[in-house]
Amino acid sequence: MAEEDIIAHIDELIAEEHRLRSHATGTGLGDHDRKRLREVEQQLDQCWDLLRQRRARAEFGDDPDQAHERPVSEVESYQQ
Repeated sequence: MAEEDIIAHIDELIAEEHRLRSHATGTGLGDHDRKRLREVEQQLDQCWDLLRQRRARAEFGDDPDQAHERPVSEVESYQQ
């Protein structure tokens, strides 16, 4: 996936996350929307990780196309 595609997907996910969170502050979220919000958050983490991998590879002269999406279990356990 090209960097522009990753950024476009991040933008879409952020828009969906904002929509879901705006519903949460008013009427609250149902089970389906809570599950979807969690999925969106996880996908965002994966996309940001992939984007960081690509940029790091490019910075150090490696092929950014060799970056790969890591599983949620790995990305969610990173220390900040």
